[in-house]
Amino acid sequence: MGTLGSNIIDNLTSIHEAVITVDPFVRLMLSVSLGITMFSVALGLKISDFGFVRSHPRSILIGTLAQLLALPLMTLGLILILEPTPGIALGMIIVACCPGGNVSNLLTRIAHGDTAYSVSLTLVSTAFVGLFLPAAILFWSGLYGPTATLLDQIDINRVDFIITTTISLLGPLLLGLATVYRWPLIAERLNKILMPVAIAIVVILVTVGIFTNIDLIKKYLTTLYPLIIGFNAAAFLLGYIIGKLFLSADKVRSLTFEVGIQNTGLGLIIVLAQFGGVGSAALVVGSWSIWHMIAGLILANLYRLFDRFHAQQSPGE
Repeated sequence: MGTLGSNIIDNLTSIHEAVITVDPFVRLMLSVSLGITMFSVALGLKISDFGFVRSHPRSILIGTLAQLLALPLMTLGLILILEPTPGIALGMIIVACCPGGNVSNLLTRIAHGDTAYSVSLTLVSTAFVGLFLPAAILFWSGLYGPTATLLDQIDINRVDFIITTTISLLGPLLLGLATVYRWPLIAERLNKILMPVAIAIVVILVTVGIFTNIDLIKKYLTTLYPLIIGFNAAAFLLGYIIGKLFLSADKVRSLTFEVGIQNTGLGLIIVLAQFGGVGSAALVVGSWSIWHMIAGLILANLYRLFDRFHAQQSPGE
């Protein structure tokens, strides 16, 4: 391994666990934001999305397995190779367990991918996350000894975490889906109101967190970003490879973005509200939320440039 790689690993293993203090009011606001976020995600779906799932079972199954199984498995492999501190590993696992979000749908559209497939994968992964996200985080965390020990140290009640978080995720999700099914026009209007509210709450909380933990950020960010960039690139590559192996060409780009783009706003709320504000975990999730947007926009525009170049090279087709 080169000097740069060795230095990165040395820095990662030297980071001590830091805790971001979350007072009861902020914790309550995080829980409220979590509910609003899941409700808004559900309101943004359409009945036609369910029809695509029924008519394309094979491609939906492959995409879902890529998101919910292959990405966490790859993440665990990276963790076992790099051996980061427990909090960094926890942040990586939380990112890998989060569902895709509306951003992946937007980037798929920009990149001329199959947007209907992307939206349907977001629907399925969000539904599975509503049911299994807490259990998935605990399962994958338990496979890396230092992170399992960290969860014991912060005295997280695993049963309570699974029950409360599942209710917080699944309840608003089901309510939103029921609203879409019964009152689609009302759902559309509510979504226009609530989605900006959910985003605003997260932005405010993150901004306050940045200013109150600026020393922590300065200390760790330059060390974490090489990890984040590499981790995100590996996720994009994983989606692309699985798509090339098992899907038609029009769906490869969709799966690339679905695996490489995660709903890290949801992940950040979970870190702060449920995992005692482990600072390095929050930094991993927060850093991913910034970088994946930059990387996603770059990749989407590279796809557009490729299409333009191909069209110029094949004018008669």
